[in-house]
Amino acid sequence: METKQCADTIMMIRPVNFRYNEETAVDNYYQRIVENLHPEDAQKKAREEFDALVQKLRERQVNVIVIDDTPAPDTPDSIFPNNWISFHDDGRVGLYPMYAHNRRLERRDEILATLENDYHLKISGIEDFSFHEDEDRFLEGTGSMILDRPNKLAYAALSFRTNADVLDEFCKKFGYEPVAFNAYQTANGKRVPIYHTNVMMCVAEDFAIICDAAIDDSTEREKVLSSLEQTGKEIISIKEEQKYRFAGNMLQVRSTAGQRYLVMSSAAYEVLTEAQKSAIEKHCPIIHSSLDTIEALGGGSARCMMAEVFLPLQHKN
Repeated sequence: METKQCADTIMMIRPVNFRYNEETAVDNYYQRIVENLHPEDAQKKAREEFDALVQKLRERQVNVIVIDDTPAPDTPDSIFPNNWISFHDDGRVGLYPMYAHNRRLERRDEILATLENDYHLKISGIEDFSFHEDEDRFLEGTGSMILDRPNKLAYAALSFRTNADVLDEFCKKFGYEPVAFNAYQTANGKRVPIYHTNVMMCVAEDFAIICDAAIDDSTEREKVLSSLEQTGKEIISIKEEQKYRFAGNMLQVRSTAGQRYLVMSSAAYEVLTEAQKSAIEKHCPIIHSSLDTIEALGGGSARCMMAEVFLPLQHKN
């Protein structure tokens, strides 16, 4: 079976208690408090942005499984499921160790049951890495790792939320080769580790978008770029200021008819140069939607909202 890079089915979690999460703000420098925005209004705006993105995806025949979050337990970041779960074409599911205690509550067994019972997807096994939380070792799913699935490469910017040993364990279990490196951004006048790889990097079928300036060490930078080139990716470089507008937080998806799209927020789209847009559109059209509230309070964007579902369908008896 050919391993695909782009999923035609994605899972998204519709929020019920979306708001600024103080637990994640410790090292997520993309989060910011929006003055005079009441929590109920924040939830309403986030729901509207969520629904608009889902509608745009469905209009282009991308299969979107929407799971409603529950009021309890309190999970303000449930809108970003890609951090706690990944789905693979051999039927396995990965569950990941999360830094923030209130994000650990997002792992819900009933979501897996819904995928099996309501959507007839086959889950053949679960690789649960969440026990590493007991030792403060984290690997936050496809936020921490950018997976090149056909080439079995896992790109990962090491940080407090992306532990090298847990990365290696994932790679051994799923048959990937780690491409680990250190990436930084300037915050409060200092160079600090980027908390999630997917804010600086996106790997599509035929191209990759990367803020290579964030990799301060030239040897490491060359290693990453060389790996992308050797796997046939056209490299589209973005600047650090574009990264701050989530221009690295993108995901390529497929329609059920096989058309590929690159999904991003409108903020990311607007900060791209015409040359960058043209480079992307040589490969596939762009879908963008306003995620201003989600980006400001949540510190995540379009890619974080989509968990790719590669699970096979169940065989009918």
